[in-house]
Amino acid sequence: MTPNTARRRETSRRAILTAAFDLLQEIGYAKVSIEGIAARAGVGKQTIYRWWPSKGAVVFDAFLLLSETADGGPPALPDTGDLAADLTLVLRATVEEMNDPRYEQPMRALATEIALDPELAAAYAERLDGPLKEAKRQRLRSAQRAGQLAEGIDLDVAVDLIWGPLFSRWLQRSGSLTVEYADLVVATALTGLRPRP
Repeated sequence: MTPNTARRRETSRRAILTAAFDLLQEIGYAKVSIEGIAARAGVGKQTIYRWWPSKGAVVFDAFLLLSETADGGPPALPDTGDLAADLTLVLRATVEEMNDPRYEQPMRALATEIALDPELAAAYAERLDGPLKEAKRQRLRSAQRAGQLAEGIDLDVAVDLIWGPLFSRWLQRSGSLTVEYADLVVATALTGLRPRP
């Protein structure tokens, strides 16, 4: 019987990504090595280099694995018809993820690698950030069609206004990242900064 090489490759790939993520939490990004990942995953390091050019690329794919939707489809935001409620739900979940000790160190490591590696930054934009931004734009477009947002607003700027403050506060450790802060971001973004007549 011919062994199922595709299944074996996928099993090895998942073992490598799981090992990388576990090691990030246990010893921190600076101490993680390709050799250590290979040993934890039970593969040769040449197997890792066959699929990934760097440690940062392995970490990125580990995040892609974690962010896969259950049905394998593109990401989507909830659309109950109540934009404020939907954004509050999503931003609160974002805060919880950013504060989760299992994810904070790996996310910070990935953010650092993206800042330093143009190829990894391009892959991140294409494979993770781009689809997520499109899901956010789609939700805001739906709100425009329902008359909950002004027709003429730039949706890319709106996405930055809503999600940018959370990432900035988290990345710079410039204040507490709480659900109350997330609620305030949503309220401020949707209300606008100008006084009402």
